[in-house]
Amino acid sequence: MAYNRRSLLLIPVLVLGSAVIGGLYGPSVSVASAATADDDINKSMKSFTKVYSTVEQNFADPVSADKAIYKGAIPGMLRTLDPHSNFFDPKDLENLREEQRGHYYGVGMQVVGRNGKTIVVAPFVGSPAYKAGLRPNDVIVTVNGTSTDNLDSTHVADLLKGPKGTPVTIRIAREGNDDPLTFNIIRDEINRKSVPDSFVVRNNIGYVFLEQFNETTSHEMEEALKAMDEDSLKGLVLDLRGNPGGLLNEAVSVGDHFLPKGDVIVSHKGRSSAERVYTARNGNKGRNYPIVVLVNRNSASAAEIVSGSLQDHDRAWILGDNTFGKGLVQTVYPLVENTGLALTTAKYYTPSGRLIQRDYSNTSFFDYYYRNNTAARNMSDVKSTDSGRVVYGGGGISPDEKYTAPKLDAFEVLMITSYSLSNYTKHFFASHREPLPAGWNVDTATMNSFHDFLLSEKVEFTEADFTKDYDWVRRRVQSEIYKTAFSVDESRKYDIRNDPEVEAAIEAMPKAQALLNNARKIIVERMKK
Repeated sequence: MAYNRRSLLLIPVLVLGSAVIGGLYGPSVSVASAATADDDINKSMKSFTKVYSTVEQNFADPVSADKAIYKGAIPGMLRTLDPHSNFFDPKDLENLREEQRGHYYGVGMQVVGRNGKTIVVAPFVGSPAYKAGLRPNDVIVTVNGTSTDNLDSTHVADLLKGPKGTPVTIRIAREGNDDPLTFNIIRDEINRKSVPDSFVVRNNIGYVFLEQFNETTSHEMEEALKAMDEDSLKGLVLDLRGNPGGLLNEAVSVGDHFLPKGDVIVSHKGRSSAERVYTARNGNKGRNYPIVVLVNRNSASAAEIVSGSLQDHDRAWILGDNTFGKGLVQTVYPLVENTGLALTTAKYYTPSGRLIQRDYSNTSFFDYYYRNNTAARNMSDVKSTDSGRVVYGGGGISPDEKYTAPKLDAFEVLMITSYSLSNYTKHFFASHREPLPAGWNVDTATMNSFHDFLLSEKVEFTEADFTKDYDWVRRRVQSEIYKTAFSVDESRKYDIRNDPEVEAAIEAMPKAQALLNNARKIIVERMKK
């Protein structure tokens, strides 16, 4: 898909209804101001028309009006405003709508380009591709007779999509089979979960991963917590790492679930829109189990609304890295020919009143998105949480506890960049035709087999490398094998259970409980005065 996770991060959109705000001003001032503004606009439009006419008449090659206006002039204008206002062509706008709806029509699998080939990362559990028997690491050769050689993964994904009920023929190459395999699949509705992982990790502590905020997020989370018997939970790890944001109303609904009724979740206001305050309408129904929220530098927008509201009300312990720092609200305006304009119309504020938007006035957009310093803050925007803890605006949500993930060493990086782990999985299943038993674990024989595979593939490493990273390699091999033997869901669950940051979150539960208890005590004491 063209509108993938990366583009979601670069342009996280909070969709709000357009508002028209009326105001009363002195008539003479209004008329004079309007006339001056109209004159300026008319002069600018005449200048633009003259420039475009000159380009169209004299440029060395024919000029495409669509390209010049929709790809050049409009985006160029928006880039002078802020990093998040954006123009969507028809394809990008439809992809945005698909992301917001949380479903599309196709066969249901993730693909990636690698060395001119299109590789299946994994079919989604329950999808037509999954039911047909496609596997991770299958190489897609053709789609409906069209060769995929040297096509990018976005193009191939578009070939796989189509109306519900329509057929698509996919030919794939699979290690262990001399000839390509043919799969005739009927396209269906593919639901992309925004809550792909949720389960009890251990000791009645739940885990929920919110991947993004689309139209079904709050409902999915409610169902996930219900399946875990929420009333019996002793704690919750709410994982917002890498969550690029999405719909404002869904972020409000998620915050509503964890905060007491009446608590402010977020507010926003703009030059042409009155302030609006969102509060918890249903509330947490007295559930006060401790919560640890995991965030990182790619947690943005709606993810920051949730983490900021829980932090300001001392409802959760925030663990990880400073979040992205996006406090701007976009309204999406539909335009002609199925195009759209995402325009920044307001700024949002956490319950304490802080604006977490990072400064972008003196930096390039590249540096804004891929910054090195994640600890920036606005020292003049100082607020406090319900219990009186100091928090700052201007640099995203600062964690209550910093967590820095261990860096991969050279051998671990080599295993990933050489695709040795996924390549070994193909080799493994070429000789293991029987289903693996539930709970299967990598044994010494499998590790020896992987070691020999690396030698046969002429991957350069030392025995000291292999010995030092033995446990890491064993976990990665098991995770990769689980994708094919069971499902990508089971592979992710295995990874989460072995994630050191999730382990750190579980260990931080007493801190979250102490924070909550202290805040409640202070609030009660204030009410007595």
